[in-house]
Amino acid sequence: MKPPPPPAAKGGRRWRALPTTGFMALSFAGLCLAGQGAVIPAKALLAQVLLERAFTRSQSTGAPVKAWPWADTVPVARIRVPRLKVSQIVLSGGSGEALAFAPTLVPGSAPLGHNGTAVVAAHRDTHFSFMQDLQPGDVVIVETTDGDRTSFRMQGGYVVRNDRFAITPRAVAPTLVLSTCWPFDSNARGPWRYVAIAQANLRA
Repeated sequence: MKPPPPPAAKGGRRWRALPTTGFMALSFAGLCLAGQGAVIPAKALLAQVLLERAFTRSQSTGAPVKAWPWADTVPVARIRVPRLKVSQIVLSGGSGEALAFAPTLVPGSAPLGHNGTAVVAAHRDTHFSFMQDLQPGDVVIVETTDGDRTSFRMQGGYVVRNDRFAITPRAVAPTLVLSTCWPFDSNARGPWRYVAIAQANLRA
């Protein structure tokens, strides 16, 4: 079965699928868990407040800081999309538990802001609901806990099965991939992912 076509961007433009070489397969098997009523959105909102505090402390102390004592993950970056007024903390680890609280840096990714491809995943009904409004040319600013800032510019997006998603593992420049489940208006589990790709633009 052929995958469905990519959703149209605002203004009628379709995002083009970007070719990849030197493939590294990444699975997002647990990303499409259906929302559990208001529990996941509520946890997501509260968690971002605590994670912002932990992120700020990490920057001031230079050491990883947990948002709560029993956390098995720590903040590694903040991502912002100025046009959409989005600002979110990104966690390490990529586990299903971490995804309930914030976007996560997928294991095997390059460090955010460094040469290579960094993949950040999140739920479509909470932190990455904004992805349906992304447009080519949008700027995404990544700020890490060590204070580095990198500006990325959105290149395009496409729909792909989770078991066929592949990226360039050793990109010669920082590359950012945002991934969430698709379609956006569904709570059912499924194999489809919406992937948006951005290239380093300039130091913010």
